[in-house]
Amino acid sequence: MTATAIPATNQHYDQDPDVFARFLDPLRKYSSGLFESPDDTLEQAQRNKLAFVARELDLSGGERVLDVGCGWGALITFMAAEYGCRTVGISPAARQHDYIAKRVEELGLGELVRTEVASFETYQPDEGGYDAVTLLGSIVHMANPRAVFTKARKALRRGGRLYVSESCFRNQALRESFDTRPGTEFVRSSIFGSGDLRPLSELVEAAEDAGFSIKAVHDLTDHYKRTIEHWSENLRAVHEPLNELSTGLGDQLLHYLDIANAGWGYTTKHYALVCANSR
Repeated sequence: MTATAIPATNQHYDQDPDVFARFLDPLRKYSSGLFESPDDTLEQAQRNKLAFVARELDLSGGERVLDVGCGWGALITFMAAEYGCRTVGISPAARQHDYIAKRVEELGLGELVRTEVASFETYQPDEGGYDAVTLLGSIVHMANPRAVFTKARKALRRGGRLYVSESCFRNQALRESFDTRPGTEFVRSSIFGSGDLRPLSELVEAAEDAGFSIKAVHDLTDHYKRTIEHWSENLRAVHEPLNELSTGLGDQLLHYLDIANAGWGYTTKHYALVCANSR
């Protein structure tokens, strides 16, 4: 792990890792799963999703992958273990890197996985040094999506692929109507500290303006709804201990998840956008 001096990290992701262990799956994957069967557990859905991302990136083995907003390391350790990929994960949350370092040691992946404490806005990836770049639920926390896509394309070799998954307002009109509502402000300010939910059209425009070719758009809304239902069920079983760990934390997280699931299909959607650096 390489550490660099950065501004204060996001208030949500840099909490005690034990908080997330109490309601996420064992991989601590903190984004939508992919439910391929009605009987899929949360853990199976998250493993399905990791395999789905690898397929969308057209991985065959040994590629170099940059994961922007690497969370607790589920994606980078999966790609290293299953595909022999050389992975780099970046996140501004220092506690995530400490956790990933322990997991990498446990899994014996030290030669394939490294992480850096960094914000993508200031990070300088190797130009043309990656076969794939991923942003799972992280571009929402970045102020300039066009700059993000431009930097991601610069990091990719010709023919390399970008996978972005993000929650979005259904359209610009709903964004203008709901962006300042109390629920939106609660999630933005009280949970994440920062964030800007955008319509998919804005992300597509930013990707195209950066020079990407759009390969696929997948609607994963129903899968994220089911994922959050699992998280909520897990949280309800432990929210009182979380309240004791940090005053009101369990109640706060439950309120956040309830707000998120109330909007699916009405005001918000969740998409996966797959792009190629084809020129």
